[in-house]
Amino acid sequence: EKSSLLYEALDGTFYRGHAKPECRSLMNVTFNLPSEDLDKAFLKGAEARDLFELKGHRSVGGMRASIYNAMPIEGVRALRDYMVEFRKQNS
Repeated sequence: EKSSLLYEALDGTFYRGHAKPECRSLMNVTFNLPSEDLDKAFLKGAEARDLFELKGHRSVGGMRASIYNAMPIEGVRALRDYMVEFRKQNS
C-alpha cells in the first residue's frame, strides 16, 4: 500500500522513477526531478515539512524514500501529498 501511494504520485508526472515498473522496490522508492535545482528545492521543502533523509545515493542522485515497516502510512501520505503539491508548483 505504501509503495503504491508513492508510485501513483510518480507515474506520468514530471518525476522520473529510476527502476522499470516490473523491477520496482516495495521498500525504497527512487526517483529524479527534472533538474538539480529542483532536487535542491524539493529537499528543502521536504525538510520544512519534517520529511527527512530523502536525498538519493551519491552515485545515482535524485531522491530515495525508504518506506520500511517502521515508516508509518501517515508519513508516506505526507510525502505523497508534498510530491503532488511540489509538482503543481513547479511544472
